[in-house]
Amino acid sequence: MIASPRSAASVPPHRPHRSHRPHRVDALIALAGLVGGIALWAVGLHTQGGRPLPGAWVLLPLTVMAALELLRRSAPQTALVIGTLALVADQFTIGSLATVVMFTDVMYAAVLYGTPAAARRIPWTTGLITVAVTIGFVTWLRTPEALLIGVVTALISFFPASTGVLVRNHRDAAESARLRAEQTALLAEMDRTQAVAAERARMARELHDMVANHLSAIAIHSTAALSLDDERTSRDALGVIRENSVEGLAEMRRLIGLLRESDDTGTVSAAPTLRALDTLLEQARTNGASSGLRFTLDDRRDEGAGLPTPIDLAAYRIIQESLTNALKHAVPGTITVELDGAERALTVRVRSPFGDRPGPRAPGSGAGLVGMRERVELLDGDFEAGPVTAADGGKIWLVRAELPVVEGRERA
Repeated sequence: MIASPRSAASVPPHRPHRSHRPHRVDALIALAGLVGGIALWAVGLHTQGGRPLPGAWVLLPLTVMAALELLRRSAPQTALVIGTLALVADQFTIGSLATVVMFTDVMYAAVLYGTPAAARRIPWTTGLITVAVTIGFVTWLRTPEALLIGVVTALISFFPASTGVLVRNHRDAAESARLRAEQTALLAEMDRTQAVAAERARMARELHDMVANHLSAIAIHSTAALSLDDERTSRDALGVIRENSVEGLAEMRRLIGLLRESDDTGTVSAAPTLRALDTLLEQARTNGASSGLRFTLDDRRDEGAGLPTPIDLAAYRIIQESLTNALKHAVPGTITVELDGAERALTVRVRSPFGDRPGPRAPGSGAGLVGMRERVELLDGDFEAGPVTAADGGKIWLVRAELPVVEGRERA
């Protein structure tokens, strides 16, 4: 399993890398503000009079404010501090509307592009300053016009800061939504990858269990036909080879039907069940007769007791693969298949003689044991396979699978 990523709510929005080079928009704002301020001064338009620094002194804070516009993204808090000082200096000159307008933009940028702490602190600070200035001038001047000073203070400080908060929150929400969408897409891709891997594993198990039995019989009997110079033996071997070839081809067609989910009639191809166990054992007897193998069935299940389809299919496939392994590796003797249907689980046991086997043998890859174990684990059951000592002191190979019939069974 792959560890799940953090939720999108806990991931801070991505902040773009701040370049020391001024943004093109910031340069245009600075140029427009500077040219506009010089034009206003040239035609004699100013915001106040009777100040100690008349004439061209107004261009000094104007130029400083225009230069700070170049820092509105890369150093917004520094620009705000210096801009506040430039605005105060502007009050000692005849005043420029362009300087005031650029200061409002610097205030807005400090909230929008500054740190989260600054974005929270600046609106509260400007709000308190607005209230303090309004109360101070009303108390000092004692005229209704003093309220206009508070309104102007709000227009150049509190309102730009509040606008910056709204835009920043909207941008952060959009960024968080984008991150959630990316994480959702990532999780969907991981789910799809896991589903594809699980389906491939299921197809590999089905292909192995359906075809390995027939191919093993073909390999053993073809080896016997080539190694024994006997016409009757060769003919019998060829008959078994033909029978397993035909049945293997039918199994392959059924697998293709499963992959296509329906056959030519539009119905889902039926999966094998334990009802076909007699046919499976009869086929094993035919394939193993030349190797001295005998097959018996000991079914202790309650008559009429039904099994869930996954349990029925898994039990059949486990028996089929066990018989295939016995056909390839067991020494001459009796292979016993036992079925014990308890109240909450179905137990499958396959016992086969174990030892050094003479004569032709089919090679094994170990994929069958892996597939059986995977089938049992998917059903939350127990599986074991290996050599054990029989009651008579001999060695046998035991395959045991316990498949829970009732969901929620507690495992020991």
